[in-house]
Amino acid sequence: MSAPTPDRALDVVVYGASGFVGRLVAEYLAEHAPGTRVGLAGRSRERLEQVRDGLGPTAATWPVVVADAEDDAALTELARSTRVVVTTVGPYSRHGMPLVRACAEAGTNYADLAGEVLFIRETSQRLHATAQRTGARIVHSCGFDSVPSDLGAYLTAERARADGAGELLATTLAVREVSGGISGGTIDSMRIQVDAGRDPENRRILADPYALVPDRADAPDVDQHTPSQPFRDGQTGTWVTTFPMAAFNSRIVHRSNALSGWRYGRELRYREVMDLGPGTRGRRRAQALALGTGAAVGVMAFPPTRWVADRVLPSPGDGPDEETRRNGHFRMEVLARTTSGATYRTVVAAQGDPGYAATSVMIGESALALAHDGSRLPGGGGVLTPATALGSVLADRLVAAGFEITTERLG
Repeated sequence: MSAPTPDRALDVVVYGASGFVGRLVAEYLAEHAPGTRVGLAGRSRERLEQVRDGLGPTAATWPVVVADAEDDAALTELARSTRVVVTTVGPYSRHGMPLVRACAEAGTNYADLAGEVLFIRETSQRLHATAQRTGARIVHSCGFDSVPSDLGAYLTAERARADGAGELLATTLAVREVSGGISGGTIDSMRIQVDAGRDPENRRILADPYALVPDRADAPDVDQHTPSQPFRDGQTGTWVTTFPMAAFNSRIVHRSNALSGWRYGRELRYREVMDLGPGTRGRRRAQALALGTGAAVGVMAFPPTRWVADRVLPSPGDGPDEETRRNGHFRMEVLARTTSGATYRTVVAAQGDPGYAATSVMIGESALALAHDGSRLPGGGGVLTPATALGSVLADRLVAAGFEITTERLG
């Protein structure tokens, strides 16, 4: 297995830099990655140059690279020019495969924000062996979906192993606080998933908690069911309901466990919930969120209401304003019980809108880790997850960037 070629002209290329999230990632790198050789890529030279001109003197000499998402030759040249490609161009099932393939074949590290099970399943099946051969680390889901979930479970399992406390059993990620906006790109990804689910075979895959495990026949027979209705959490006494992104994040966590040789434990039972507080008020809030989530999916699935929603909801390229991004925040806790009876808690929290301000930090630091920390990263190439590609290196980088990430054994 070879390592990604070090003698590239650039360290990191931001593909989709003129889009909403792409601009935020470029801004983050301009401010926090001095000395890193960065390029900006996308379809329009004029728009890319406008973005670069707004980033200040650090970015003044950054090259711009014009490459359409369907132009295989341009994407191959792009991949060969840099050590890392970070892409924010979604929905990935519509636009992403040619770029992933170019990076896998060129031995170029890659990071994205994909929250699409079917896309990641396809890249895993088609490109994992190629990326292993070339040494390319193909890392999906490097934003709010699914870095807090994936690192939270990973760090909890690693701490339990270090303590000799056994493997993970019942493990719950609880979203204690979350505040922020929503963008057109997120909504467009939701549309893609809803449309894909019209096919019976796709519905079967999407419903499978082990859909992203490399060898489905090797997956453990553990019930991963989470109640569909709000319920009172026995540990905290608060009312909870399923976190809207649980169906995706849990697939990433199970893939990490499988890729690590079931290091977390073959009896892992993982779920994600939103904590809505105690008492009658908490119950009503949990019921409202559950109804709202179901209604959103229903609106997307029913053509007449979908038509209205498409004209009211933000379009791709839109997102929350600067004040919303600045004032947003999130706090998540992973609570786990181990085979020895021990209990652990891992906290992942940050200031800033989780889907945008915090996500730009997460994917920005993922790209920098891939570019500069190769000798410290776990494993080798392949279609990986944040935990299996970056592990504690990313956690340390995020703490240095202002995140709170702690793991403790409870009494």
